[in-house]
Amino acid sequence: MSARRHPRSADAARARFGAAWRATLLAVLRDKGVLLILLAAPVVYGFFYPWPYSTQAVTRVPVALVDQDNSGLSRQIARFAAADPHLQLVRITANELEARQLLWQGRIEGYALLPPDLRRHVLRGEPAVVPIEGNGAYTLLNKAVLTGFSQALGTVSAGVEIRKLQARGLGPTQAAAARSPLNLQAAALFNPTEGYGSYVVPAVALLILQQTLLMGAAMLVGGWAESRQLRATPAAWLGRVVGLSCIGLASGAFYFGWVFFLQDDPRGGNPPAAALLLLLYVPAVCALGLVIGLLVRDRERALQVLLFTALPMFFLSGVPWPDEALPPLLQALRWLIPSTLGIQASLRVNQMGAPLADVWIYLAALAVQWGVSVGVLVILARRPAPRSPGPAVPVR
Repeated sequence: MSARRHPRSADAARARFGAAWRATLLAVLRDKGVLLILLAAPVVYGFFYPWPYSTQAVTRVPVALVDQDNSGLSRQIARFAAADPHLQLVRITANELEARQLLWQGRIEGYALLPPDLRRHVLRGEPAVVPIEGNGAYTLLNKAVLTGFSQALGTVSAGVEIRKLQARGLGPTQAAAARSPLNLQAAALFNPTEGYGSYVVPAVALLILQQTLLMGAAMLVGGWAESRQLRATPAAWLGRVVGLSCIGLASGAFYFGWVFFLQDDPRGGNPPAAALLLLLYVPAVCALGLVIGLLVRDRERALQVLLFTALPMFFLSGVPWPDEALPPLLQALRWLIPSTLGIQASLRVNQMGAPLADVWIYLAALAVQWGVSVGVLVILARRPAPRSPGPAVPVR
């Protein structure tokens, strides 16, 4: 009896919306490869990817101090540099060549050069320049070196200026106010820790969600091609899109509702708008994944193609590199990728708390992408599968 029901259920899954939705969910659960990508991979990436950035900010960067002045002022600068949390002062030397060798060998990431007669220039009120050399090949390390030495030198310089003002008859409070009449208080918006993890993880989460859905959907279509289940009604293809979207929405809720809280990333700025974003983003990605699967019609080949598209898509998203600095052609092509729209909208509504009025263009573009992908999906599904060439017949 079960053998008689199977053809009927298969026919129903290719004709009706509800049957196709149920069949898609069952196909995901029965296919170990698709199940691993759609369910296991987002969970693993949700914990594994943010882990290297858990310390957020770069601290205790090894540096050296080239002291060619050997005065009380230079020793005070060395003490402040050693106390700065950005720096770890590992060597004090009078030979700049030695510090440069340590930099080339990778044992330090930068050094500051205190020139001869530094104290004498300061006492005379003459301008004194302290060069700071950093390893520009590593942006974060170079920033820590420049910030740490700048803070140490700025603190010492402020103390010298205040003492000069006090010598002219001003009190301590008056001297401090005269030295710095306008104080700067910097506050980082939407990333209070100014950490790299809080910057990159919320953006990459949308890309991880897209790539897992694209690969899982394309592999699923490859399995349907092997079992000759590609031909289906538009209602059935819509049911397949919705079935995959249910899994994608669960993964999106896992990132928005758990991973961001677990990693203490900026989140929760506008939860209703973030939910609406997922409702548009996930179906658009799932429909595109099914289109790619229909174009390739091979499980392994679809996986190979999509594996190498993550990095270019991330660079086109406008996060690692400003989209205004991209070539005009790439600025136009980036709107065809769901991750570009999803990342930009997510950063605004989920991290920055922007209202829907500020992201409607991204949401509308996602809706258009979904509609176009579903239309292409129906057209490609009616295309006959390419015939494989038969065995060669020897000619005698």
